[in-house]
Amino acid sequence: MAGYRELLAQLREQIGEVDPVALRAEAGPDGPVLVDVRMQSEWDEGHLPGALNIGRDYLESRIDQRVPDRDTPVVLYCESGSRSLLAAKTLLELGYTNVRNLAGGYTEWKRSGFEIVFPRSLTPGQRSRYARHLLIPEVGEEGQLKLLDSKVLMIGAGGLGSPASLYLAAAGVGTLGIVDGDIVDESNLQRQIVHSTERLGQPKVQSAKETIEALNPDVKVVPYEERISSENIERILADGWDVILDGTDNFPTRYLLNDASVWHDIPVVHGSIYRFEGQVTVFKPGAGPCYRCLFPEPPPPEMAPSCAEGGVLGVLPGIVGSLQANEVIKLLLGIGEPLVGRLLTFDALYTEFNELKLKRSESCPVCGDHPTITEYIDYVQFCQAPTAKATH
Repeated sequence: MAGYRELLAQLREQIGEVDPVALRAEAGPDGPVLVDVRMQSEWDEGHLPGALNIGRDYLESRIDQRVPDRDTPVVLYCESGSRSLLAAKTLLELGYTNVRNLAGGYTEWKRSGFEIVFPRSLTPGQRSRYARHLLIPEVGEEGQLKLLDSKVLMIGAGGLGSPASLYLAAAGVGTLGIVDGDIVDESNLQRQIVHSTERLGQPKVQSAKETIEALNPDVKVVPYEERISSENIERILADGWDVILDGTDNFPTRYLLNDASVWHDIPVVHGSIYRFEGQVTVFKPGAGPCYRCLFPEPPPPEMAPSCAEGGVLGVLPGIVGSLQANEVIKLLLGIGEPLVGRLLTFDALYTEFNELKLKRSESCPVCGDHPTITEYIDYVQFCQAPTAKATH
């Protein structure tokens, strides 16, 4: 049986190698995919620009997700070129047809004086906290860092905002803005799980802030103790947000958010609940319909009861809010298929999900070909106050 050195010598005869000078000349959008098979701690000390980190121990289980086309040119490297040579043998056995090894590995690349990337990385504590995320190829460390850098604006700290905020915070979304001008009331506690009995009478944004920051100190909460309106929405959006989560229960705020999202090109994850029924969709400007494509104008106020008037099963917003959080994370990471142009409905009584296809309207007054609404409108007739409540 061949020893380790003999095995490496045999593999060098079977597997093509490329030196750092030649590899650097091939670099670019049309160049080979670089795969670093070293451990995380080695990767953190520096790696080749544009490389993917798939540790040797995880190569077989993760390469399919990162490099699905087996005819893609791949160059593997490790510290000295030995582990990556063994990894190249594995890829050939998995059916990859164009695999090479970097001669001399990372050490030779560095010795040649070529560019090295020193990545920002998670702390040991963060690696422990988000360990289950790091195991998912679609997330990994790169995705987790992206979540930590993300900013999500939540309209409402009520029934939908409560579960959504907790799961987004637990997932490590770095900044959560919360807009709500209401206070914690005893009738809220049947469904608004971010609050507690000890905080009755406290502003909801402050109550939510305390709970979220106790759950995950990585998360910064930006409270806006006010009800959103045409007078403050530009100021709030000026703080820069990647996604808006709509946790409102009234039409004035929904239309206001819709128009603002179109004009600022910010996706909105919309959720609504009533008694036993819930709905979730994503309004992403330029990629699908907006809210006004479906409902160009609000219905008469008497035809639009709120949860306060019609009631809601306490567990329902937990289900819908969690679905909203899932859509937000998909948008932030650019993974999966968000509910753009799709309305997901849920019936809690029969535990049934259904999906409806939604289309953009060319005659939409906001996102259509010839928009007629170019300024904010406050539909004050829907509520007794000059601005809208933002909570379920």
